[in-house]
Amino acid sequence: MSEQQPVAGEGVTARLAAFVTDTRLDQIPAVTQHAAKRALVDVVGVALGAAEEPAVRIAREVARALGGAPQATLWGTAERTSLIHAARVAGIMAHVLDYDDTHLPTILHPSAPVAAAALPVAEWRRASGAELLTAFVVGFEVAARVALSVCPAHYDAGWHVTGTAGVFGAAAAAARLLGLDARHTAWALGAAAAQAAGLREMFGSMCKSLHAGKAAENGVLAALLAREGFTAPAEPLAGRRGFGAVLSTRFDPAALTAALGERWEVHRNAFKPYACGVVTHPAIDAARQLRAQGYEAAALARLELHVHPLVLELCGKRAPQTGLEGKFSVYHCAAVGFLDDAAGPAQFTDAVVRRPDVVALRERVTATAEPALAEDQARLVAHLVDGRPVEIFVPHASGTLENPLSDEALAAKFRAVTAPVLGAERAGALLGRLWRLEAEPDAAALAALLAA
Repeated sequence: MSEQQPVAGEGVTARLAAFVTDTRLDQIPAVTQHAAKRALVDVVGVALGAAEEPAVRIAREVARALGGAPQATLWGTAERTSLIHAARVAGIMAHVLDYDDTHLPTILHPSAPVAAAALPVAEWRRASGAELLTAFVVGFEVAARVALSVCPAHYDAGWHVTGTAGVFGAAAAAARLLGLDARHTAWALGAAAAQAAGLREMFGSMCKSLHAGKAAENGVLAALLAREGFTAPAEPLAGRRGFGAVLSTRFDPAALTAALGERWEVHRNAFKPYACGVVTHPAIDAARQLRAQGYEAAALARLELHVHPLVLELCGKRAPQTGLEGKFSVYHCAAVGFLDDAAGPAQFTDAVVRRPDVVALRERVTATAEPALAEDQARLVAHLVDGRPVEIFVPHASGTLENPLSDEALAAKFRAVTAPVLGAERAGALLGRLWRLEAEPDAAALAALLAA
């Protein structure tokens, strides 16, 4: 095979591009539209809830220093900045709490990069809510399809799929909102491939959220470049030296287009009740169930967790020192789940990670990898000081497809994280308009509610 020849799967980028440009809202089933609105409610809420996070404050300061045309809102402020700065900051906001959604087959967090690209572009273009919803759905689908084509080998190698696949979804959403034709959209996907990045080594630091921020920023940039005629190779996804072949040892080009427009990946999306690594959620459920049985910390000699092996690989930090590290410590997650009966943003601050009662219980938590357990399962054996064991099994963690969060639970989560930033009345107004997004006449008016 010569250097110029593509691998099997030639033409998938063009087919994806055609899907992005040709899909109409009335071709998207109502149940799929609703699933997408659930994702938007969730991601906008957790992004606003992160408005005062240190990483977000830094990102805003850099955006201010760089300047730019006032094209889109810096969420959580009354300020406006350029499209790419707005997208980058929004992506960081959406992901820094580790409270955003998860496409379970790939562990992709799709909504952060896609929404963070789509909303600023929609605001700038004064797109309708129907246009924004359509762009979000197709962007979500593209990100998930790219992730499916390279995972799990891609993720196992150390790539953070939210950054690497997310940029394609962001580019697709931006291209759709900019009104690009299929040829220019394919170029946008090519420019996205040229910028795909993200490393799992960043987990537990501010740089993890930068992956979502850069995916959003780079996706918008890719679409803007393509609009002006910035070209790309014919097959950046499935070419011999393209994204799939280089970034995965098990690339499946068929996953990019199989049943495209018929099977919607947004239906395999799950929402987090806890603001931490999704694989720790079964352990938190187990710890909270133990607390609900009336036990106190003084009665616990040791908490013995049995978890899927991925939990220790991703969230095995034994002695976290910061709130961000605590999100990747199953030991900390179990401790706060028991002590606070919660694992929201408040449980992952530097102060709580160092709280004496949390440290004391965390040191009594052990965790063992058990390959027979599924990722959404956990078994907890609490060894009491009087010698008795108490065992709890979690078959499906809260928020999973088998144990999903209801619309009401998502709305309550939204209000809890946004009311401190926007005020209860404004938060409620924004929530109502997101649920009715397809009827929104002007995304710029919607974006005005994102300003504190």
